[in-house]
Formats: sequence, C-alpha cells, structure tokens
Amino acid sequence: MSEAALFVADAEPTTLGFLMRRLKDDGFKIAEALDRFDLVLAGNFDHVERWVERAPVILIGSEAAGSVECVDALRRGCDDYVERPFDYQELVERIRAVLRRTRPRDPEVVEAPPLLIEPRTRVARVDGRRLSLPQMEFELLLTLAREPDRVFTKTELLRDVWGYRVTGRTRTVDSHASRLRRKLREAGASVDLVNNVWGVGYRLYDAVPTIT
Repeated sequence: MSEAALFVADAEPTTLGFLMRRLKDDGFKIAEALDRFDLVLAGNFDHVERWVERAPVILIGSEAAGSVECVDALRRGCDDYVERPFDYQELVERIRAVLRRTRPRDPEVVEAPPLLIEPRTRVARVDGRRLSLPQMEFELLLTLAREPDRVFTKTELLRDVWGYRVTGRTRTVDSHASRLRRKLREAGASVDLVNNVWGVGYRLYDAVPTIT
C-alpha cells in the first residue's frame, strides 16, 4: 500500500504538533485541509460531518468522556474512536487498521503498454526489459501510468509525488521527467513515453492501461 496522507484536525497546539512530527517520522504524509487525504484525525466534533464525507475519520475524544462520546462519534460516521490520553503506538495501529479496511489496495500490476509496473515490488519494465530507477523517477512513472490519458500539472505532480505544498519556481519535475524519458529510450521504448504537454504538465504518451 502506498504512503497514506493524513489530515490532523486537532485544535490543541501541543497535540497537533506532536502528532504531525511523529506521524511524519512513521512514514505518513501530513496533508492540509484543501489537499487530498486518506484519513482524518479529528480532535473534536467540529466539522466532523464535513470530514466524514471526504475520508475515514478517527475521533480523538475528550479525557474521561466515556462510552457516550464514543457512541456519538460512531453514529455520526466516524470509523474509530480513541480516548485521551492516548497511547501513540495504539493510535498508529488503529490508523493502519482503518486504512486497511478503507483504502483500495495497490494493484498487483499496472500495465500501460509497453510498460509493466509492479507497485509492491517496485519493478518497472518496458517491452520486458527491466528499468533501473531511483525512487522519485519510479514514483513519477507509476503516477503517470496509473492514469495515462490524464495530463498532470506540474503542481499536482510536485504535491502528489514529492509531497510539496508550496512549489514556487522549480525544475524538479522537468529534470526528473527528462532523465526518465532518456532511460525509457535507452531501454528500447520506440516513442517518448513521458510526454510534455507544453504550458500544462506531463502525461504518459499513447499508453492504454490495464490493471490486474
């Protein structure tokens, strides 16, 4: 399963800072309210109806609130409830359990001929020839191959592949796309598979996806 993005909606500054630091250290992406995210950690019932429409929610309840608040959280659409003070490792395991239930599993194989990509083993091939790609080039190729008909803007790629929230002026996408295009050619691709759509971003060129 790919890295999950979490939105932490807790108004208590100490808890908010603690969770954002520790969750990032444990491999989660920390999202903002306008980003796409896979799960919400809500510190109270404020806006909980809004959050449950967008993603699974774990409510971190009040101290000694008891079963009444837990039942209320579940009735209002939350996926789990944790009472304060909480054990951090237990919270992480609850997050992972909810994600296992609610997130779509990565496909065994993503095919966008002539590409074949195995997300779990992080193997990519073009016409059967295995590519040697560093992490971010692999992530860029996988992102494009999952939706080959879609044109991704550079801002979207910086956010979804690199995790940037503030982009500014950067050649990160262009430089990685250029190296990836060269490696695909060297591996035998007959066309430029990473296509630059001028003024917009990138898409995978003339590929038809098959996900198995």
